[in-house]
Amino acid sequence: MTRAALSDLDIAHKLADAARAAILPSFRNLPEAAENKLDDGFDPVTVADRAAEQAMRSVLAEFRPNDGILGEEFPNVDGTSGRTWVLDPIDGTRGFISGTPTWGVLIALSDENGPFLGVIDQPYIGERFVGTPDLAEMSGPLGPNPLRTKQNTDLAQAILFTTFPEVGTPEDRAGFERVSAQVKLTRFGMDCYAYALLAAGQVDLVIESRLNPYDIQAPIAVIQAAGGIVTDWDGKPAHNGGRALAAATPELHAAALALLQKA
Repeated sequence: MTRAALSDLDIAHKLADAARAAILPSFRNLPEAAENKLDDGFDPVTVADRAAEQAMRSVLAEFRPNDGILGEEFPNVDGTSGRTWVLDPIDGTRGFISGTPTWGVLIALSDENGPFLGVIDQPYIGERFVGTPDLAEMSGPLGPNPLRTKQNTDLAQAILFTTFPEVGTPEDRAGFERVSAQVKLTRFGMDCYAYALLAAGQVDLVIESRLNPYDIQAPIAVIQAAGGIVTDWDGKPAHNGGRALAAATPELHAAALALLQKA
């Protein structure tokens, strides 16, 4: 098939397939210890992170050479098309090195308005969540299924996720705790898989802080395609990172946003 005949979604699947092939040999079988990218704190990176991003960049160099690339592990590539592929080869490297299957490959395609195509892929489980303006679908061991967020509008019945218990700054933590106090159930530690579960109609809210663009752009596209809402804590676009609120319904989004913004 020629380059021109491949759709953006075809390319996204090629990227996810390439990342899967690069990552899986190392999962629960790391050939060496993870490196720490921080002098103060712990932000691990593995050979699998770098191999997966290199594999995806090779696909883009062949099939979308005019598009830009924003990735976690290597320098940005400036394109000429006005479009940028946003790549996180392993979102949740802490989970990856711990052997938990809650990490994922994040792929987004964005323009000046933000992400309009997103993929959240979990290679070990074999689940792939895809969102475009025309498609919201997951595939996995049980076959394909449409993605649709829950239609719950009652905060008291909501399930809330975040990755780290501290969330962010003390102020961020206080805002999160105001929401957590009002919901039915709060869970921690799922990384990007929490966003996939929101799109699949399993949970209601994800609240996070200190995000990079490559952490959130793919989840934005997938959740919006499934009928949900993602903004920052001011109700503005979240695709540049920072603090993010993802909600299954407008009602839950409004209720959580009010609590996050409460002085």
